[in-house]
Amino acid sequence: MDSCLEQLRTAVASATNGMTTDDLTRRREGKWSAAEVLEHLYLSYTGTTKGCERCLQAGRPLARAPGWKDRLVTAVVVGAGYSPRGRKATKHTLPRGISAEKVLADIGSQIAAMDASIARCETQYGKNTRIMDHPVLGPLTAAQWRRFHWVHGKHHVKQILQLRERK
Repeated sequence: MDSCLEQLRTAVASATNGMTTDDLTRRREGKWSAAEVLEHLYLSYTGTTKGCERCLQAGRPLARAPGWKDRLVTAVVVGAGYSPRGRKATKHTLPRGISAEKVLADIGSQIAAMDASIARCETQYGKNTRIMDHPVLGPLTAAQWRRFHWVHGKHHVKQILQLRERK
């Protein structure tokens, strides 16, 4: 597994280790619970996996050409590792009510499945090829997709750890 995604899997497992269903589902008014944060991450991983599979089925990358804004936002998030606070989740990654137990049980294997799909695209299309578009960042290479998920996941792991402390 790619080192960024292995670190991500380890960070998620560590942050949630020992949390009960009550811990996971406790929420502050107007904020997501830890379970909803995990579901958001899980949905982002399944979405990336599906996108990679679409690229492979199409037999070509599905990324458009990047514009200057895409390059700038990608440099900030992927390059510098900065995840802006307060950004609204895309509709495909909004929590839908998948049980906390299911998400917790499956998230590690979903990260591994995503890693395998990204690797297949990278092998098929090359390391420097933008394989598909991120809804906010624009077209990304396989390495950029991995790094994005590490930066994004690290941001949400911090939120989960803060929710743990508020017990």
